[in-house]
Amino acid sequence: MIRSELVQKIATDNPDLSAKDVEKLVNCFFDTITDQLADGGRVELRGFGAFSTRDRKARIGRNPRTGASVSVPAKRVPYFKPGKEMRERLND
Repeated sequence: MIRSELVQKIATDNPDLSAKDVEKLVNCFFDTITDQLADGGRVELRGFGAFSTRDRKARIGRNPRTGASVSVPAKRVPYFKPGKEMRERLND
């Protein structure tokens, strides 16, 4: 599912909300999660899962096209850990 499909689904399920209002809500939701992760925080949605970041060390990688060694800098990457309820629903 992509963002526009999510907006459409929520708007269909809630006819009292306009599509523009739903789009603002979804954008606000994703922006809030992104901002929290950028500040080094964690976002936990009970029954769904938790978003956090993990640190990756600097390393030497390879350019797949040329095979040349490339220095890959250290970075933070987003990480999602599904909640217990989600894992149970997926594995029924």
